[in-house]
Parts: sequence; C-alpha cells; structure tokens
Amino acid sequence: MLTRENAAGSRVRSSDSMPIGRLIRSVRREHGLTQYGLAEALATVSENDSLSRDEVARWERGKRVPGPYWQQWLSAVLEISPDRLRSSARLARELRWR
Repeated sequence: MLTRENAAGSRVRSSDSMPIGRLIRSVRREHGLTQYGLAEALATVSENDSLSRDEVARWERGKRVPGPYWQQWLSAVLEISPDRLRSSARLARELRWR
C-alpha cells in the first residue's frame, strides 16, 4: 500500500487523501445529493445565493478549487472536517501544477 507523510509527519495511506473535487463528488453522492441539491444546500446555509450547480460541477471536475469561504460551508453541509477539506484542496492545487 502506498503511503506518504502529511504536514504533521504522520504516515497517511494514499487512499485517505484525494483531490477536493473527487472528495466533494464522493461525499455528495453518499449524502444522496445532486449537484443542484448541493448548490441549493450551500446557498441556504450560507445565505449566499451566488453559487450555482455549474460551480459545483467545476469543483468536481477539478477546474476550480473552492476557497476557504465555500470550504467552511462544504464542511457543514457534507459533514467533512475542515482539515480534510484543506488538505484535499492543497492536493488538488499540487496536482494541477504537475
């Protein structure tokens, strides 16, 4: 099994981390949400209706990485720890520049 060290120096299985787009898609599906449903839930909890299904699709395809503002709401809606979202966002950015 492939492992790597995280920022704290702990060993992490490669299957434990994935780019944020893949993580959002996976957890969204586990929650039984469509991209429209996730966008609506995020707009509701954040009281910010500027988010569309198109932006969720961009995140999931890896075209964009949600910033800290949307990460906090993704954490609440999808019940993902903020640390996991941050590390997945960091991984997505790293993979983008390879």
